[in-house]
Amino acid sequence: MRDDEPLTLDVATAPQAPPSPASDTGGPGPGPAPWVRRLVVVGLVLAAVNLRPAITSLGALLKEVRDGLGMSGTMAGLLTSVPAACFALFGFAAPRLARRHGPGAVVLAGMVAITAGLLLRPFAGATPVFLAASALALAGIAVSNVLMPVIVKRYFPDRVGTVTGVYSMALSLGTALAAAVTVPLTDAMGGSWRLGLGVWAALAAVAIVAWLPLARDRSASAARPVAVVTAGRAAGERTGTPHALAAGEHGSILRSRTAWMLACFFGLQGTAAYVTMGWMPQIFRDAGISAGQAGLLLAVTMVMGVPLSFVLPPLAARMRSQGPIVVVLGAFQVAGFAGLWAAPAAAPYLWALLLGIANCAFPLVLTMIGMRSRTGAGVVRLSAFAQSTGYLISIPGPILVGTLNQTSGGWGLPIALMIALVVPQVVCGVLAGRNRHIEDEL
Repeated sequence: MRDDEPLTLDVATAPQAPPSPASDTGGPGPGPAPWVRRLVVVGLVLAAVNLRPAITSLGALLKEVRDGLGMSGTMAGLLTSVPAACFALFGFAAPRLARRHGPGAVVLAGMVAITAGLLLRPFAGATPVFLAASALALAGIAVSNVLMPVIVKRYFPDRVGTVTGVYSMALSLGTALAAAVTVPLTDAMGGSWRLGLGVWAALAAVAIVAWLPLARDRSASAARPVAVVTAGRAAGERTGTPHALAAGEHGSILRSRTAWMLACFFGLQGTAAYVTMGWMPQIFRDAGISAGQAGLLLAVTMVMGVPLSFVLPPLAARMRSQGPIVVVLGAFQVAGFAGLWAAPAAAPYLWALLLGIANCAFPLVLTMIGMRSRTGAGVVRLSAFAQSTGYLISIPGPILVGTLNQTSGGWGLPIALMIALVVPQVVCGVLAGRNRHIEDEL
């Protein structure tokens, strides 16, 4: 995909009538029907609930999976990095797929891929097969991840912070649910980790039903304001260019410092999140805490995102700069990792709570993506670039943590690394949180 390729979704199907009075002032024309928007909210919630169980259910049973498949520490680290790798690889393809088929259809395909991958994973008899099945589910998660901010901007341009908070809350709820109940479910089904992982395919199948009627919806097809489209056409007439690009569709996004800072912030907070989801239960278990309690502690970390993900995005959307929130979350992250380092079993729920607050950097950065562009087309490009590049940045972290743990025989060095990474994370987040738009930098 060329970086300067137009990414406006379904503009060809947008109404060609004269702009409405609202659009004369730069606002969008008539939007989708109220029932469509309600259905989109339901679809967003169900999709978001399924964006993490494939990961946190594995974190709760990682020891059993390692024993069952004979994984080394480095290979287990690679397994915990598979989400980031898939998110980066398939996230880059999401805008092209959405432009061609529509974002609703792509999210539907993502839900199908998640269901299939979770169904196939329990049948893996070797690590490569397990990795392949996981990658299938994670590919579906990846394209859905990238398109969530796009769909919010597309259907709710006037409520980006609120709707982002709703689906971020649902994402945290799904994450916490999988972490909390995977071990008890596994025990109830005879102790088989295969059944404990495979049961989550049923939840993903429910989301498929919700996205079926949205797959071909075009009621919110005007991904950029009509006034901007009209201005682009007028510019094309003046310059003789028949298909002039609107703001957000021209220039290389690689030239935007804000886009790079968002990508780096996304990647570094993602590193911390995947180390927490993949390795925190193992850290607690190595400190003498039972598997069930370790899973519950991971659930505590994840469930913190439920209330905070609802409050934080609207708060961030009202602020000119999101830098102060970035600094506060970074402080909680340092405190949580320091507790894991010094005395993991002394106050495990406190450390889980602190890291849960820190993990709310994820809904914060999603909100920032929606705020750093003026148009839907710009959000598509920025979301794809920031998330895909960010996930590439986050790949080495979990692998390095697993390798350091195996070579040093403890968790001191891995956790020290995570504390050190908080510094560049905060710096990038503060710079990304400035009141800027990528269109001004292209």
